[in-house]
Amino acid sequence: MKHALSTLAVLRKILVKPMEWFLILGMTGLTLDVLWGVFSRYALGAQSRWTEELAIYLLIWISLLGASLVYGEQGHLGVDYFVKKLDSGAQKIAAICVEGLVLFFAFFAMVGGGWTMVVDTLADGSVSPALGWKLGHVYAAVPISGALIVFFAVQHSLELIADGFIQTGELEKEMSDV
Repeated sequence: MKHALSTLAVLRKILVKPMEWFLILGMTGLTLDVLWGVFSRYALGAQSRWTEELAIYLLIWISLLGASLVYGEQGHLGVDYFVKKLDSGAQKIAAICVEGLVLFFAFFAMVGGGWTMVVDTLADGSVSPALGWKLGHVYAAVPISGALIVFFAVQHSLELIADGFIQTGELEKEMSDV
């Protein structure tokens, strides 16, 4: 269990740093795009056709990847008023159940449904009107973010389970048997 957690931690570092840079660059691009759109509309008298479309697509990618990154950092919103009223063992069970629900949704709705949406959209040849981009590439943000959320949910669940092993001393026993 300890080896699996350390492997996941290394993989997490490999995934998170490029995500952070992509989000920084995406946010910079979004800011510059919106500023150009406003400038071209009011200073030049005609807004560039592509600025609004690019802003929408950047917002889709930034929102979905940003949400998966925040979930990975366990910074997501949660209503834990009632959970805090439970004893620590029940809180851990509730946390594992929540991670399981998130994993289920992310896998089936985001990865499965998102992949179907991407494949279908690429197959029908839909392109964006101003930029001429294949919309399937834009929609790829859904299954990619879903896969990242699945990864983080698995990691969180294993950490919660391992924490129980460590507290009871079972992990040390398990490791000594190996």
